[in-house]
Amino acid sequence: MAESIKVGVITEPTGAHLELYLNSLAHCEGVEQVAVADSTGQTFDKAKEILVPRFPNLRTYRNNQEMIREISPQMALITMEAHHSPPPIRMALEAGCHVLAEKPACVRTEDFKQLVEIADAKQRHLMLALANRIAPPVRKAKELVHSGFLGKLYGANLYLVADQTRLTKPEYHGSWFASKEKAGGGFLIWLGIHWLDLVQLITGDRIQQVCGFARNVGGQPIPVEDGAVLALSFEKGMVGTLNAGYYLDRGYQSHLMVWGSLGWLRLHLVEGTPLEWYSTREGVPQGIQSFPYDPNARGYRPFVQASIDCVRGKEQPPVTGADALHVLKVIWALYRAADTGQTQTVS
Repeated sequence: MAESIKVGVITEPTGAHLELYLNSLAHCEGVEQVAVADSTGQTFDKAKEILVPRFPNLRTYRNNQEMIREISPQMALITMEAHHSPPPIRMALEAGCHVLAEKPACVRTEDFKQLVEIADAKQRHLMLALANRIAPPVRKAKELVHSGFLGKLYGANLYLVADQTRLTKPEYHGSWFASKEKAGGGFLIWLGIHWLDLVQLITGDRIQQVCGFARNVGGQPIPVEDGAVLALSFEKGMVGTLNAGYYLDRGYQSHLMVWGSLGWLRLHLVEGTPLEWYSTREGVPQGIQSFPYDPNARGYRPFVQASIDCVRGKEQPPVTGADALHVLKVIWALYRAADTGQTQTVS
């Protein structure tokens, strides 16, 4: 078990959530050194502002390989535009680094599949930033389901809705998020991915088939979907639905509900309200139960800490490469289903 590790950040000015990652590193335990690589150098001032108070020996590089070679980080934290992500992830894995990468980290599942294969061959962790996985209510919901409090699972209903307002801005129209070639897709690949991952994590069941629609419902000049509706079939027999899109004037709305033969659970994760659950299992308290939690215990900092602790040998990875690959396959299967009008099997 390592007491502390070195972290190499590989990024670019348009890398998503960069400040969140840098602030997380500035507060995480178990990090002895940080270096930042950016071929443009445009992120260095911000990195120094955030990291130097904690890491006065911060080093910056214009070349990714040079950074990896000189400081030999145990973990590479990579946040780049999706279409730029596979080569640096591959380079870091082949150099022996564990990798935490911003989603979706690719624009084709075939590219991520190759990265998972490299990680497995090198016995390295490849972790996609599905940061809601370690939120306390998600862990509690998973515990309830896996302990049998809901019995045989029947169905799930999910929605995740964000603001349409961001899509009206010219700077968004020109960003990589609004480009199918650069991002791989729209709302589903950027935000819907979280809820598709959570329902599989909580239930312990994988999505096997998917059908539905992905459209530009708001009419903004972007070639990616801002709304999607999915029907889901799971390997163990459960069925489910997801409504996901940029529909609001501001903020978020979220919902995840699972029904089983012995009860149900309901989670509004973004809003931070208590997890609610109900079970008829013998010996369980009667009535609707609630699980309050600190909303600040979710998000990027806890996920970065969990990833660091995994590399240090203290915890299991918060997400495996195989799990990340499967949820990516689900999303691109939905895109095929929307294009063809035919249900797709997720292989």
